[in-house]
Amino acid sequence: MNREIISFYNVENLFTPDPPPKHKLDPTESGLQNWDERKYQNKIFKIASVFHLIEEREGILPMMIGLSEIQGRKPLEDLIALEPFNSNYGIVHYNSMDERGVDVALIYDKEKIEVISSEPLSYFFTVEKSDYEYYDTTRDVLFCRVKFQNTIINVFVLHLPSKREKDVNKSKREYILSDLKVKIDEIIKESSEPVLIFGDFNENPDEEMISNFIYDKDFNKILINPFAELFQNEKFSTYHYKSGLLFDQMMLTHDFIDENFPLTINEAKVFNHEKLQNWDQKFSGRPFRTFAGTRYLGGYSDHFPILIIFNTKM
Repeated sequence: MNREIISFYNVENLFTPDPPPKHKLDPTESGLQNWDERKYQNKIFKIASVFHLIEEREGILPMMIGLSEIQGRKPLEDLIALEPFNSNYGIVHYNSMDERGVDVALIYDKEKIEVISSEPLSYFFTVEKSDYEYYDTTRDVLFCRVKFQNTIINVFVLHLPSKREKDVNKSKREYILSDLKVKIDEIIKESSEPVLIFGDFNENPDEEMISNFIYDKDFNKILINPFAELFQNEKFSTYHYKSGLLFDQMMLTHDFIDENFPLTINEAKVFNHEKLQNWDQKFSGRPFRTFAGTRYLGGYSDHFPILIIFNTKM
């Protein structure tokens, strides 16, 4: 029996290089300090090497990879030009209205996956101040209909608003998940097509928002979340101070556990390869990140990638 892999990776500020500042104290376009061509090329090389490690350990490259914290299309083009992709991967990407200019994207093996259609799902929120109001924006959710072995799969890639400042974005995450639940429920009832939703939810699997998301309005379980068990077993993809977190998750419809379906779940993983971990014993077991605050460390990302390995009949 053959295997295929689907992966998601929050790559931590994969931004194009900033132009040289006219004045030393000028703000940068990226918001990062001294984000130049050398650091950018190092980052691109490191992200590509992560997938080389996945191929080395698992014996196969992921056929679909969701990415977040991407700034524009150019980093994606530069990434797939490198080994192990060698320009054999396609790109689905849209520029979002996010205030930091970061997007989500999908790259895919063109020999295995055909993209039928794609669109960004955009969300705007009204913020009221004492004497005025304005629209707040966030990352788009990427929606694709793809074909694998003549089977249509509905794919959502997301990076929900972050937990910060006493979680001011909680209502935004709730709204987006509520809207996506309606869309997923419609797909299941109208077409019976399978659904895969993955990304950085900025919520752990055991939090109420995620626990509720996998059920429809009639309390029928419509999605499986194999990362809930990983979280219970203290497998974490990122950290905040002393807390281990599993914000990065994949959820799937029950089609993916049907032995007659082209892809059946074998195993879910946090890919915490030792080469991706921090070298400092104080932060042992944590991702080797690119930045710690404003301090450049030169690592991969502040998240580990996640994987689901599938059995396939062909």
